[in-house]
Amino acid sequence: MTELISRGAVWPELDLSPQDRVDTWLIEFEAALAARDIGRAAGMFATDSFWRDLVAFTWNIKTVEGREGVTDMLTSQLDAASPSNFRTTDTPAEADGVVSAWISFETATGRGIGHLRLKEEGAWTLLTAAQELKGYEEGKGQRRPKGVVHGANKSRVTWAEQRAIEEKELGYTAQPYVLIIGGGQGGIALGARMRQLGVPAIVVDKHERPGDQWRKRYKSLCLHDPVWYDHLPYMPFPENWPVFTPKDKIGDWLEMYTRVMEVPYWSSTTCTSAAFNEETKEWTVHVNRDGEDLVLRPKQLVLATGMSGKPNVPTFPGQEKFQGDQHHSSQHPGPDKYAGKRAVVIGANNSAHDICAALWESDVDVTMVQRSSTHIVKSDSLMEIGLGDLYSERALAEGMTTQKADLTFASIPYRIMHEFQIPVYDKIRERDSDFYDRLEKAGFKHDWGDDGSGLFMKYLRRGSGYYIDVGASELVADGEIKLAHGNVRELTENSVILEDGTELEADVVVYATGYGSMNGWASDLIGQEVADKVGKCWGLGSDTTKDPGPWEGEQRNMWKPTQQEALWFHGGNLHQSRHYSLYLALQLKARYEGLPTPVYGLQEVHHLS
Repeated sequence: MTELISRGAVWPELDLSPQDRVDTWLIEFEAALAARDIGRAAGMFATDSFWRDLVAFTWNIKTVEGREGVTDMLTSQLDAASPSNFRTTDTPAEADGVVSAWISFETATGRGIGHLRLKEEGAWTLLTAAQELKGYEEGKGQRRPKGVVHGANKSRVTWAEQRAIEEKELGYTAQPYVLIIGGGQGGIALGARMRQLGVPAIVVDKHERPGDQWRKRYKSLCLHDPVWYDHLPYMPFPENWPVFTPKDKIGDWLEMYTRVMEVPYWSSTTCTSAAFNEETKEWTVHVNRDGEDLVLRPKQLVLATGMSGKPNVPTFPGQEKFQGDQHHSSQHPGPDKYAGKRAVVIGANNSAHDICAALWESDVDVTMVQRSSTHIVKSDSLMEIGLGDLYSERALAEGMTTQKADLTFASIPYRIMHEFQIPVYDKIRERDSDFYDRLEKAGFKHDWGDDGSGLFMKYLRRGSGYYIDVGASELVADGEIKLAHGNVRELTENSVILEDGTELEADVVVYATGYGSMNGWASDLIGQEVADKVGKCWGLGSDTTKDPGPWEGEQRNMWKPTQQEALWFHGGNLHQSRHYSLYLALQLKARYEGLPTPVYGLQEVHHLS
């Protein structure tokens, strides 16, 4: 049997069930790894194959490709990982000549789960994802803490008293091991993980309350992703939670979550500078907490400021002359003060559409200036066709858990993910053809991504260039939101003039012009030298629009070690904040406990911003 597998035998000739095929492959794979026979292990992968590892083998988030990639990774990591106990956790299934299986395994330091896809030639895709560190498991399930010490005790310290002691000491007489800058969903999720893993950490944010990142934005803002996609770690939304969460409601949830999960959270706190000491291996971070200047000395620094960097605020001739309001979309106060006035919104992606629709609702004469084409997908179609198999009531009814949905999505290597997405958007294109015809007849420039793969690939490659339609596109198609095209030439006292000479009268100009790379925050806080040292954040190196090559295979610098020791980036939507916070937390916990963490494939720097 071993020889047949190693030669890439044709499965039907063996007349094996999917379970037997997977069991046979896992047994042989584990035997090859145990014997340190890397050539034999790599030979069990198909010629075109992908192994995506989330911390378990590489202490990194890394995808290797082909037998050569597998060989290189195992040569570096096999002895330290020392994997064992591979087995299936569910009954494998077969479709279109591919056998798929959920698996579990162990390494020298942890336990993991994963996913395997087998073709006739061998493994096509393998996902290995660390879930916990041996000896440092979270206190949940059967390890749940008792909460109180029963019996009489004259020196008893209550839960509330202990929390008060911690709040008084942490950051003052006791230093955090991890400082998380940014208290939105990303920082809060990671802070909760740190708390459950027993790692001293503080989350700091400039706003007065957790959730203010949502509350203080324009009033019509809501989550465009459905509830099943947006749970936070440990505490899913209740079953009666709305499909799309309004901004103030998600703000209240984040505030409640922070308190219930006991996340050490410093509000009204601004970081002014940070520097890493190569000798002491610690950061010196200057902060101002509600008027008090403090110095924190964490060992690890996490920038959790979202998936985007600083707002891109364009500079145009005549801006100083303009007599109305002008601001970036991130600072948009809402539509109320502009009722009956004229607004020009520069941009045509998510924020631009949302702001234009809110302005229209307040009887503002609004014009959207589209500078380049945008991908639009209707919310209902995205939920049903794009997300329904993984994140929906239908998926839940069919036994799809949030964890399994996250790992299913993670199991598809980025190199071939567009191949899975193109058929999805072909169906959406057909289903909503009348909508797209109307939109384009109104003059809107629409695209499906460079290769027809739609929204998710645009998000992963560039983090921009799309809008999930919850109503604004209908206003564009009907002409209620006016359209103009081209770049801005200049502003006058009361208008915006485009390069072709078109003049748009305006009382307010909103720059919905996106954001830079996250390393821009590192530049402001630490210095340009460190920002350049770590390089651009986000993107895959797909060599598509706004995602320059070379191919990198994972999100640049996100949730993994960077070229700057002890500096990490954490962000993304609620789904990514939930899912990847686990892997970042395990990396930080291992370092806190002094475990060996040999990193394979450290992020190279090809682009500075």
